Order: sequence, then structure tokens, then C-alpha cells
Amino acid sequence: MRNDEGGVQPVQSVDRAVGILEFLARRGDAGVTEIGVELGVHKSTASRLLATLEARGLVEQSGARGAYRLGAGLIRLAGAGAAQLDVAQAAREVSAELAAELGETVNMAVLDEDAAMNVSQARGSAAVAVQNWVGRRTPLHASSSGKVLLAFAPDAVRRRVLARPLARCTPATITDRRVLDRELAEVRARGWAATQGELEVGLNGVAAPVVTAGGELVGAISVSGPAYRLDAARFAAVAERVVAAAGSAGAVLG
Repeated sequence: MRNDEGGVQPVQSVDRAVGILEFLARRGDAGVTEIGVELGVHKSTASRLLATLEARGLVEQSGARGAYRLGAGLIRLAGAGAAQLDVAQAAREVSAELAAELGETVNMAVLDEDAAMNVSQARGSAAVAVQNWVGRRTPLHASSSGKVLLAFAPDAVRRRVLARPLARCTPATITDRRVLDRELAEVRARGWAATQGELEVGLNGVAAPVVTAGGELVGAISVSGPAYRLDAARFAAVAERVVAAAGSAGAVLG
């Protein structure tokens, strides 16, 4: 929604919820009445907003007097955001070097609930026109980085994804759970994944997991390009370079 001057008009309930969080960040804690006065709303409105924020773990009651303070959910969100920034930063130089070597687009993705979230991208010299994938979520079963993240994800995540219908992105997308499960086992065994036109027609990709020295999976590095350049015959050779790059990124993250 935009106002008459062309700016974005805030959604009132969202704006008030953010106002509560900012107020509590300044005050430490506050009661419903105080929060209502700060926002310029009735106590019942403030109470409903607080109930929603509390249900999400973004605020919590601090004691018997019913005052509210910031909740642990904010720490979780901040930690996830910081982790993604760390991963993107660690991958930036490695991705640029890999893109220059192979001439194709290199992306870094992290697991974002039930999807792969692309957090950085480096463009290769052979890529004339490149789609910007940064910030885009892609299905775990249809992209090379998604297959890596799914293959090495906790069992609960993998079971959840495989329990639901798998969306068909192209005629080549794997939508049979048993077929996908077998392929994920192969990915874990060889250490890399590939896709052939499964996310977009004519687009192939190869990806490898980024794992820290402590054995924590933090993301996946992928190389993607048109099928006429990045064909199946090149997958193994490209995978060798992607695995090495992923190892370097993992070493940077410690």
C-alpha cells in the first residue's frame, strides 16, 4: 500500500507490533496500560497485540505484576539472521573464485524451513544474462543445493518434506518420494548432488554441502548453467571443484 506521496504506507497492526518491540527494547519491561498509552491505543488493543507477539515468543511476561519484556524468539531470529550473514560472507570469496574458474553462476544457499534460501551469488564470465537468485527460496527436491540440504538435513526435516506432495516445476522434476529418497541416499554417499532441468527447463546444476570443522551443515554451494554448457558429462569434474570450494568455505566458518 502506498500513500499519496508515493511512499509505502505501513500496515497499522504490524506498525503497532513493531512499536511494542521497540518500546520494550528501550524500557526493559512495561505493563499493558503503559504500552497502550505509548501506542495511543485502548488497553484491549494493546492486549491483543501482546497476545499475538507472546504466542510467537517475541514477548513474554516478566513477573507476577503482568509486565511484558522481549522474548527469546527475538534471539532465535537474530541468531538465524546473523548465521546467514556469516555463511554468505564466508562463501563470497570462494564463490567468486569458483565462478571465475568455471565461468558459470555460483550460489550459496542455506536451509530455510522447508526450502533452500539463496544468500549469495557470483557470476561467471560465460553467463551472458543471469537471474538474481539472492533472497529467493527454491524447493528442496528440485534444485541441486536443495537436494544437498535435504540429503544432509536432520531426519525429521527429510521425513516432513517427503511426507508431502512434491511440486512439479518442470517435466523433469522428481515427484516420486521413493525415487527422490534413493537419490538423496546417493547424494550422501558421493558427497554432491546434481539436477537436470528439474527447477527450470534447460538449467542444470551441481552442488556440495558446506560443513564446519565440527561437522555442522551450514549450507550448500552450487554451480548452475545452461544444459548445453553444463551437461551431465561434466557433472563429475565440476563436482570435484564444487566439493573443494565447499570445503574451503566450511574451513572459513570454523
